[in-house]
Amino acid sequence: MDAAHRGLFPRFAVEQVTTALKDTPVVMVTGPRQCGKTTLVRDLIAGKREFITLDDDTVLAAARTDPTGLVRSLDKATIDEVQRVPDLLRAIKKSVDDDRHPGRFLLTGSANTLTLPRVSESLAGRMEIVSLLPLSRTEIQGTKPDFLQAAFGGKLRKPLESLIGEDLVHAVVTGGYPEMLRRQDPKRRQIWARDYIRAIVQRDVREVADVEKLDQMPRLIQVLAHHSGQLTNFTQIGSQVGFDDKTTRKYVGILEQLFLVRRIEPWFRNQLKRLVKTPKLHFLDSGLLATLVGATAERIAKDRSIFGPLLETFVFSEVLKQASWLDEDCALYHYRDKDQDEVDLVIEAGSGAMVGVEVKASATVNAGDFKGLRKLADASGDNFKLGMVLYDSEKIVPFGDRLLAAPISCLWG
Repeated sequence: MDAAHRGLFPRFAVEQVTTALKDTPVVMVTGPRQCGKTTLVRDLIAGKREFITLDDDTVLAAARTDPTGLVRSLDKATIDEVQRVPDLLRAIKKSVDDDRHPGRFLLTGSANTLTLPRVSESLAGRMEIVSLLPLSRTEIQGTKPDFLQAAFGGKLRKPLESLIGEDLVHAVVTGGYPEMLRRQDPKRRQIWARDYIRAIVQRDVREVADVEKLDQMPRLIQVLAHHSGQLTNFTQIGSQVGFDDKTTRKYVGILEQLFLVRRIEPWFRNQLKRLVKTPKLHFLDSGLLATLVGATAERIAKDRSIFGPLLETFVFSEVLKQASWLDEDCALYHYRDKDQDEVDLVIEAGSGAMVGVEVKASATVNAGDFKGLRKLADASGDNFKLGMVLYDSEKIVPFGDRLLAAPISCLWG
């Protein structure tokens, strides 16, 4: 039985959490519901500290009635799903101000708690946030990735094992949620994914925002799914749901807080006038996206054109997860100019070093696929370390100075 069935996935965020608990009073693990946060903190503490979950209705009621009283009784504690009672964070702040010894509170949150009203300033300087997203391919394989370090060094290592063709499609339509990985039957995965989306709309959205048009949220999510990987035109998206531009932006922001989607800003330099300055939107998990757009392995086999956006989301998500494990801060952007030449993903390190990634869902690459990467290289000069077209094949093929075609598997191989 493999790790997917046993649920024994190595989570590379564990090291970050363990390190932070040694010198920081409050550590929060944030990420989408059902991505493994509770399992991570439970395994990490293994009975060494009190565990409180706000998914328990009795505990939730107590926390809402007297958050200060609940926190006052705690020395070292883990509090699960803390976004359900934002006032707890104020009580934790006061407690930590009175006693700042490290590791006092380990929190989990299924919403980006720092963006919630009244919360953003509560624990500034007192808390370290560790991101936990659905499983990356490297965690599923059990191999520590060096893709980003190698790319910033201007090279890539040939993957030990390539995932191509039907196997790649299967990985993309399954995504990284543990429950999706445990289900072998595609129909069972789709049922779980639909229930998951429904739960986010009916419960989580209510908890993070005052939403007047909740009944329209499923339709908005559906429309966004068909825009994943595209430039975000909020007016156009809203018109398909009956929202104005302002309402659409607000509701997309809520879905970002809940780690369902992520906006990716455009890369540009002020002196370059011809660059498009519109963000793109990505779903954070290709398995959920596949369910929302009805993309099964069978459909993709008949119509390969629907695979491209899914594969781009899959690559974006993998890079986003790996970037969160680096010691150096990394920012993700996209590049597009007025000639419509583009690069799907621009990865910029704090040092200024840059890597460009174009994603292609076919088994062949030609010189024209590097047009955007060449423009990005020209625009960024010596900071540009490597540009690659990731494609559905097994060979690394050079395409000129600092440019190459590379297998998708280089991301984790």
